Amino acid sequence: MNVKSIITGVFLLATATTVSAKSPDRAFKDGETLNYMVSYRATLIPNTDVAEVVLKTTRTTLDGEPVWNIYGNGRVMPFFRWFFDLNDTYNTWLDTETLRPIKFTGNIEEGKYRFVSAYRYDWDSLKVHTTYRNLKHEHDSHKTMPLTNRSFDALALFYNLRGEDIESFKPGEQRYLELVLEDTIRRIQYRYLGKDTKNIKGLGKFKTLKFSCQLATSSGESFEDGSEFFLWITDDRNKIPLYIESPIRVGSIRGKLTGYSNLRYELSSKIK
Repeated sequence: MNVKSIITGVFLLATATTVSAKSPDRAFKDGETLNYMVSYRATLIPNTDVAEVVLKTTRTTLDGEPVWNIYGNGRVMPFFRWFFDLNDTYNTWLDTETLRPIKFTGNIEEGKYRFVSAYRYDWDSLKVHTTYRNLKHEHDSHKTMPLTNRSFDALALFYNLRGEDIESFKPGEQRYLELVLEDTIRRIQYRYLGKDTKNIKGLGKFKTLKFSCQLATSSGESFEDGSEFFLWITDDRNKIPLYIESPIRVGSIRGKLTGYSNLRYELSSKIK
């Protein structure tokens, strides 16, 4: 797993609950901002901060209708940009009543590589229409795929699932979600591992809910690559991802919350 994967993982692995047919409770408000630091660690390499991620929510309009805009950006730290510059930006727009996504855009800048994508959701027909292109190519690619109640882009999953009821989970229970990508819908397999206490350097000690998660291969079904991620979220009504850890072939990549503002609820999971 590379830096891009863990940055995407900050968005993706926060999907550690289950989607129901009813609308979730909204766990965020206008102006909420979450900041993360991504780091790399190996046996002979000390923990090194390599990238920053920011997530922001804004109440706005889309096509004349009120929506929630969720903005996410991942950027390599200045010291490393001479070696590998990365600046990935994602936006999703959610219906204010149902929190279902209406539109998604992604703009990936990694070294000389450029990739843009856009999704439009049609919930009446349960389909999502995707457009995507490597900017080296002249023409866009298009695909239409079927939706279910649990099929969202990563940002939309994050902000929907923060409002789900954690009391329905049993430790060790395995569940699935579906992640909409450009040309496929991939399954996420995850397990709730139970409650844990987690110390986040610079922020303090928190009561958390711990999960493990695997993302299916591009076929959408297989988990044979064995990639497993671990996620800790706040054990309170905010359900903020606090810490993400992904073992890799050499060492591990980690993402931790470094700052937050304008939370909707009291951060009652923080241990005084």
